[in-house]
Amino acid sequence: MRAAHRMIIGATLCMAIGLAGCASSGGNSFLYKNMTVAGGSAMAGEGHTVLYKGSPLVLSGTGIKVGDPLREVQLTQTDLSPIGITDTKGKGKVRIISVVPSLDTPVCEQQTHYLSEKNKGLDKMVELVTVSVDTPFAQKRFAGEAHIANVTFLSDYRGAEFGKTYGLFLKAPHILARTVMVVDAHDTVRYLQITPELAQLPDLDEAFAVAKSLINAN
Repeated sequence: MRAAHRMIIGATLCMAIGLAGCASSGGNSFLYKNMTVAGGSAMAGEGHTVLYKGSPLVLSGTGIKVGDPLREVQLTQTDLSPIGITDTKGKGKVRIISVVPSLDTPVCEQQTHYLSEKNKGLDKMVELVTVSVDTPFAQKRFAGEAHIANVTFLSDYRGAEFGKTYGLFLKAPHILARTVMVVDAHDTVRYLQITPELAQLPDLDEAFAVAKSLINAN
């Protein structure tokens, strides 16, 4: 009964944000699909927009940009304990923060697997973080089923405070804009891409390259 209930909730969320088909991450190896990687970046913050298949969705909150310090905001860990985004286990190290609308959608699933599996050994030197509005229970289930143990999952489900603080909140569907940011050891944002089209992947390879350059510069 619980499994069926989760499937219903997941399907409802998928339909709510207009993404076709919920994904399953069962099994030991993830089957990557040929998905478009976005070029360029949208701007964060009030009044700016991203697209979903050509239809605009309006961002809200105070926009973040490259060169800004990481802004403190409380998120929830998979054990339900609160944590500040600046106080994760990677504090004092380079961090790659991947933001997804919902882990129960194919693009978000692939983005998270790519972060975990295609980072070229960076996970030994940096902290990999995934932020979404999925509940901590859903994030924990996803990580377990996907066999992902090298990513810190943080939930913004309570009031989307992370989304609002960074200008990445899409109020109408109540999700976060698809984003990747690289933060240096001093909590300064050094790379930021907000995908202009929500259904496209961010350029994680570019984020990996920036993270590697920051490590080599130290």
